[in-house]
Amino acid sequence: MAMDEMNEVRDFDEDIKDRKALIEEAMQLDLSKEWNEVASAVMSLKKRWKRIYYWESAYEDELADEFDRMIDAFYAKRKEGFQNIQKAKQELIDRAQVLAKSENWNQATDEMNELMRQWKAVGSAGKETDDQLWEAFNEARNAFFDRKRQNWEERKAKSVNAQQVKKELIKQAAALADSEEWQKTGDQLRKLMEEWKNAGFAGKEIDDQLWNEFNETRQKFYDRRSAAYDEIHQRQQQNAEKKKELIAQAAAIVALKEYNRENTDQMKKLNGLWKEIGSCGKEKEDALWKEFRCAADDYFAGLKQFNEQKHNDWIKRMQEVRNRKMELIQAQQRQLKWMKNELPTLLSQTAADEMAEDIKDKEEFIQELENDLAEINEKLGVGVKK
Repeated sequence: MAMDEMNEVRDFDEDIKDRKALIEEAMQLDLSKEWNEVASAVMSLKKRWKRIYYWESAYEDELADEFDRMIDAFYAKRKEGFQNIQKAKQELIDRAQVLAKSENWNQATDEMNELMRQWKAVGSAGKETDDQLWEAFNEARNAFFDRKRQNWEERKAKSVNAQQVKKELIKQAAALADSEEWQKTGDQLRKLMEEWKNAGFAGKEIDDQLWNEFNETRQKFYDRRSAAYDEIHQRQQQNAEKKKELIAQAAAIVALKEYNRENTDQMKKLNGLWKEIGSCGKEKEDALWKEFRCAADDYFAGLKQFNEQKHNDWIKRMQEVRNRKMELIQAQQRQLKWMKNELPTLLSQTAADEMAEDIKDKEEFIQELENDLAEINEKLGVGVKK
């Protein structure tokens, strides 16, 4: 064999060896790696393949078909990968578009950042597709962050207003802190509290500070009111004990059933003392007053009955006296009539003078009796009968 033929065979064998080596490299491609990295390796293989001399042999064609199958497998795999990446990125876009409407700013921001991290990690779906997908993804992100920025600006404006409102509420609360109109001021502070809640957020740095100042001012009043109420309750308890003692004294007087001036004056005195003691709280006051009033009513009802009986006894006695007076007057008048009838019959002047003196005494006595009777009739409210 001539030297040129030998070189030609040797070059053919070397080219076949090189092509097989490229096929082996193609078989060893790690398609799990980044597509750009693998694509660079594939392009390198293709360039190196093209640089090998083509001898126009059937065996070379077989090797070329095998190499092309390897390359086509890569592109098919890459196409499938691009489709999967496109699908993954579309899912990220869909989620970003949902988040773009969220008002849960902190959570949505964290999730948006996580979507961005996933976007970078998911890989490329091809430049043209990537550009289209990125435009949609970035539009959703920008829509969210624009809304977030606008919300922040609005909240900042509101926080400035809230600061002013809350500072004014603190001033109003401070003006009420020393008040002793417990009920009225308590109502006013509750109203200020409602206004505080409606004032909005004044900003993280100052809101807690403002609240502490406002609450301390409110608490100053509530502490004073609590101390005052404790004192009032203590005083009311003392008043209740005093009134229970008055009830016991009134009940003791009632139990005696002795209706005299001393007991009556004492009952009146107890009533005056009751008024001087002061309140013991509405609930206790009503119950204790009912008990005391019941004892007082019992006594004065008994006193009324006693006085009525005493009055009736007096009327009865006066009527008896009146009847005796009337009987006595009638008897005296009969005697006077007899004496006047006898006077003319007397023969002795001395006897006549004595009789005339007796008649005069009798008439004076009858007049005294009639005066007494008139006085009795006046007391009894009846006409004088002569």
